[in-house]
Order: sequence, then C-alpha cells, then structure tokens
Amino acid sequence: MAGQIIVSGWMDYEPVDRDTMLGYLIELGRRTREAEPGCLDYAMTADPADAGRIRVYERWASQRALDEHFTTAHIKEFRGAVSGLVRVGVSLQAHTVAESRDMR
Repeated sequence: MAGQIIVSGWMDYEPVDRDTMLGYLIELGRRTREAEPGCLDYAMTADPADAGRIRVYERWASQRALDEHFTTAHIKEFRGAVSGLVRVGVSLQAHTVAESRDMR
C-alpha cells in the first residue's frame, strides 16, 4: 500500500529506566492501537543484547495518521509520565512505503 509510513529504530535509556519506559510504551501502544484507526502496528521491545535499548517499530496508514498521533491525549499523558526518565541516545527513521507485497 503506497503512502504507508514505517517508523523504525531504537531508543537508549539508562538501564535502570529502560523497563519503566518500556512499561509506559506498552500501555501507549495499546491505547494507540485501540483509539487510532490509522495505526496499523505499534511495537516497542527490549533489546535482549543491550540493557538500555528499546527497539521501535510502528506502521501507519499515512503521514497524516502519524501526525495526528502526536496530538492525541494519550501521547500528551505519556510525555508527562516519562519526563523524568533519562534517554541517552536515539536513532529513529520514518520510511514512506512505495510498495508492499506478501512474503508467503
């Protein structure tokens, strides 16, 4: 489907903060998938090889859906809740999908 957006990459937190952040991200993902029809996938996972790293994968129906995501109440609540956690690195990219095909 042309026009989909994939956000992928990683975020690094102090190891003592990673699991706390991951818990907030899991809840944010649940709320996002339930409330935002433009969200096709939203997964944040702990990197098993790095105690501070969270892997990011999001798939959106369009750039507009992603832009609207950042204006939701649950994003604002999330940002307030995690404001004290220390992020020490980040590498996130947004990719516009030109074509998709089944890999069966």
